[in-house]
Amino acid sequence: MSLAGVSCLVTGAGGFLGQRIVRLLLEEEEALAEIRLLDKAFSEEALGRFEKFKVKTEVKILEGDIRDVTFLHRACQGVSLVIHTASLIDTLGLIEKKLLWEVNVTGTQLLLEACVRCNVQHFIYTSTIEVTGPNCRGDPIFNGDEDTAYESISKFPYAQSKRLAEDSVLKADGQVLKDGGTLMTCALRSMYIFGEGCPFLQGHLDKCLLNQNVYLRFSRKEALVNPVYVGNIAWAHVQAAKALRVPQKAKHVRGKFYYISDDTPHMSYADLNYELTKDLGFGIEPKLPMPLTMLYYFSLLLEIVSFLLRPFVRYIPSTNRHLVTLLNTPFTFSYRKAQKDFGYVPRYTWEEAKQCTGCREGQQKVKWRDGSKHPHTLNTVGFASVLSFTSGVCSKWWSACNKKYRNPEGMGT
Repeated sequence: MSLAGVSCLVTGAGGFLGQRIVRLLLEEEEALAEIRLLDKAFSEEALGRFEKFKVKTEVKILEGDIRDVTFLHRACQGVSLVIHTASLIDTLGLIEKKLLWEVNVTGTQLLLEACVRCNVQHFIYTSTIEVTGPNCRGDPIFNGDEDTAYESISKFPYAQSKRLAEDSVLKADGQVLKDGGTLMTCALRSMYIFGEGCPFLQGHLDKCLLNQNVYLRFSRKEALVNPVYVGNIAWAHVQAAKALRVPQKAKHVRGKFYYISDDTPHMSYADLNYELTKDLGFGIEPKLPMPLTMLYYFSLLLEIVSFLLRPFVRYIPSTNRHLVTLLNTPFTFSYRKAQKDFGYVPRYTWEEAKQCTGCREGQQKVKWRDGSKHPHTLNTVGFASVLSFTSGVCSKWWSACNKKYRNPEGMGT
């Protein structure tokens, strides 16, 4: 089944994942009637990529706010498929909770309402593994699936906002459209996404370059996760969109969420960065800058300081307990159900993903070393900013403690 004749709206089309979904749709679905690209703003680089496809498919650029009801109504008019990737991502608490809710939760609900009014039949939501966890206790999951029982008790605003948005999407399945048709929805819970242009990886690479080509270790080697390549998660969205158009498949997919991973080897987040770029001459530190338990309580201390300073100044700690737990909890999931229900199979192998990602980041490295303008990605989400403090100050402090107390037994990394 193809998407021939379909008019599609992609929200967050200027983002890391959104751009890849658009590229895949334009490359693979030449009979697509129209694709509308919605984002608050588009970079010149992104617009340049989209421009070369305009000869095949009508491409319409829509810049606006997802909280604007009138804008959303105009964007959805005449559309039959919405792929909703637009979201604010925040693992450090940099974004005010009110804004997170307005964009991630209210924005999604307003978009669903616009779909009902404009008779949009199919809606795919980009969710996240953080909807599941890990929880604040750091309970692990190994090769979990959609039926795995897990106590999700995260109170971190980003995870909460994505869970509420996903709930809204799945509950909207079956709603009667204005013309009497039916809205069909599903959600794809993505693992951590890596690939060319990944802002997380770029941030860690920046730190690596400043640390004499050695990656800072921010997760234990045994904290296994299974990240997904951006090309594969984008492909899953296309496959889900096709499935919703086939009645026999749609009945299995509608109103459900799916974990989307691929065949990337299970490894820690820190080791993923290393594996992707080690052929460029990078190394990685062998252990955390301090024992994990101490890092956790150090993060708690920073959170307390932030709370005490709140009446006077907005201080955002460089780390928090949620992030420490997220990065140091084994958490892996299978894509078997997505394969069974809508035929998802990773399009790219691990070796292909690794080569594509490494080549892109290698070019960035060469540009910087040659004196080109260095991309300022240090303030993006991720643990790069965490270790600017913990690796610098804390590792020195812990080394001093080690010299004084030579036998810190029981304090693992």
